[in-house]
Amino acid sequence: MSIFKAYDVRGVFPDELRTEHVYRIGRAIARFLGGDRVAVGRDARASSPELSEALVRGLNDEGVSVVDIGLVSSPMLYFAIEAHGLCGGVMITASHNPGRYNGMKICREHAIPIGGDTGLKEIEALAAGIAGPPRATRGTVERSEVLAGYVRHVRSLGERCPNLRVAIDCGNGMSSIGLEALLPELPLEVERLYFEPDGTFPNHEADPLKRENLDDVIAAVKRSGAQLGVAFDGDGDRAMFVDELGEPVSADLMTGLLARAVLRQRPGGRVLYDLRSSRATAEAIAEAGGVPEMCRVGHAFIKAQMRESGAVFAGELSGHFYFRFSPTLVHDDGTAAFVALLDVLAETGRPLSELVAPLRRYAASGEINRHVSDIPKLLAALETDHAGKAEISKLDGLLIRYPEWWFNVRASNTEPVVRLNLEAADPIAMAQRRDAVLARIAEFE
Repeated sequence: MSIFKAYDVRGVFPDELRTEHVYRIGRAIARFLGGDRVAVGRDARASSPELSEALVRGLNDEGVSVVDIGLVSSPMLYFAIEAHGLCGGVMITASHNPGRYNGMKICREHAIPIGGDTGLKEIEALAAGIAGPPRATRGTVERSEVLAGYVRHVRSLGERCPNLRVAIDCGNGMSSIGLEALLPELPLEVERLYFEPDGTFPNHEADPLKRENLDDVIAAVKRSGAQLGVAFDGDGDRAMFVDELGEPVSADLMTGLLARAVLRQRPGGRVLYDLRSSRATAEAIAEAGGVPEMCRVGHAFIKAQMRESGAVFAGELSGHFYFRFSPTLVHDDGTAAFVALLDVLAETGRPLSELVAPLRRYAASGEINRHVSDIPKLLAALETDHAGKAEISKLDGLLIRYPEWWFNVRASNTEPVVRLNLEAADPIAMAQRRDAVLARIAEFE
């Protein structure tokens, strides 16, 4: 299996991803970017220092100098690329994957992601053909501290903060690096869970999208009487929120709510939401004075659409929240989403459960995965079933929209399954529609 994925480089260390691979990829990145200075950051996995050293050596051997920012979150790397005016950056991380994995997120100037359709295949080909000695003039290594600048960066999204008790679960990932510098500036009483970066993730997976990984922060909210809970993923670019009652709030509804904070600063702005989101998300964006626009799933696609459309904010069901920090810098950041939510809570003076309640106006199935032997054949059959009866879009997989209900079926990027999301006006209608669509999918398993 190739270590080059749809959006990044990733594999089990050292069985799939080895030090020599990273060295060659470093040289390939240097050739692809064609610039002279690149930022390098890393997470807390046991293999990250070794892989970071190999990456830096590969970049240096191609004459590219490195700005080494050390242990950071992915959003801190994105900030560093822009703050230093660099031609790109690489984060050594496997995000929320277990500790035995590692990998690389690769960006060009302005933290523009490099994925399979935007250069990663070219980097793979270059790495496979790397030959010859290093350049006569090697690049240098410069250490840089970006923490203070990063805190100012995220604070730009909201200066207001209520006096609250909050429970924060960093999952032993990298969000705590920025939070420990940010929190002393805020009037919060904080119950800290798993703030120590530990790449073995000894307490639970650093993936807050999985409901079981929210159990600890939910328990902390209930135990301490906190008015808010938040859990971050391994590399800090995602966040999921829990209200004061201990109820998780889905990221599509959070998109509608967080749009209020962004649109207060940028009235009338365009806001993107991924096509799996509740209809309430687009309605909330419009109610806040924004222009809602649907987008396909995936951070590379969303960031590209934000740049093309001038959108000021975007949200994805997976817990990625994307902000336009400047005319040239767009990126996802869990800590920034936390700051934006605090601003909304300060503005309204109301608890999160009350703010979200009006958005819970439809019934959703949640994402359901099914193995399918012939995905194109399934999608063609579903399109035929609903042709002439519903609005049909192929923006990402197949999106079928009726006045009272809708569903999306799309193929996974990483496994032979389709993912179904369905929403209807009430739980009974949702269950009936869901079961009917699942029965049709079962014909192709």
